[in-house]
Amino acid sequence: MQRITRVRQVLVTVGIGSLLLASSVVAGAASTKGIYNAADAKLVPASYKGTTLQVATDATYAPDESMNGSTMVGFDIDLIHAIAATLGIHVNENNVTFSSILAGIKSGKYQIGNSSFTDNKSRELQVNFVDYFQAGEGVYAKSSSTIAFSGFKSFCGLKVAVETSTVEQKDAKSASKACPAGKKVNVTGYSTQTDANLAVLSGQADVGFVDSQIAGYIVATNQGKFKLLGTAVNVAPYGIATPKTTAGAGLAQAIQAALKTLIANGTYHAILVKSGETAGALSSKKIVLNGAIS
Repeated sequence: MQRITRVRQVLVTVGIGSLLLASSVVAGAASTKGIYNAADAKLVPASYKGTTLQVATDATYAPDESMNGSTMVGFDIDLIHAIAATLGIHVNENNVTFSSILAGIKSGKYQIGNSSFTDNKSRELQVNFVDYFQAGEGVYAKSSSTIAFSGFKSFCGLKVAVETSTVEQKDAKSASKACPAGKKVNVTGYSTQTDANLAVLSGQADVGFVDSQIAGYIVATNQGKFKLLGTAVNVAPYGIATPKTTAGAGLAQAIQAALKTLIANGTYHAILVKSGETAGALSSKKIVLNGAIS
């Protein structure tokens, strides 16, 4: 949520539009359910076997994670359940605010963080990450807006809505340092992405700043109320988080193995097809531990 890093501007080679539409299911696609793999399951630390692992997710970030009534749905949700099936473990998703997840993992409240986390070096000091996807940052505004976005300099003098504790919040604040006096960036953090969207819609903010496929989804599913601005920036990997402990490191290795199995048997691709996010897919060799680029 949240989740992209690198102040350096890098154009994403895939367009936001190719990451849209969670409803795009291809007929005859492979199953999105994992199949138990004994070799992968052996990697799960003994302390995590026979228990239900608590997973922390901020379900306000469709199409990656959101609520459908009382049920959590989305790409990340399908993926963590496929991983659990592959490893023969039980997981329970907890819908929490994004800013509370890393602290919850460090305290032992949660064993897994599954919430579109960008893997960056500062976060790697707190948790382990298993990289599994990549995305950029995108900017959106009300459909009536005349604002143009051509890089972070475009934020100067604007009110920017972000979700609290995201790297978008950090990047927008960093962008302000390069702005002239009197035209600094006014960055406001909101507890959920839903609240950030409402701030843009109500005029409290000029633009919203969020992960690129989320920006595309917001525009595609809000009946013409929003539009995308410019091109996505700052491509970086997402990671599933585990504790910075011996058991947590072992769990990360098991998740890494499960992801490679899911890629090999087609389940990973089927999950991405279901959510319309195939442009962010990683190859098996890029399913690495703590692969932050900055």
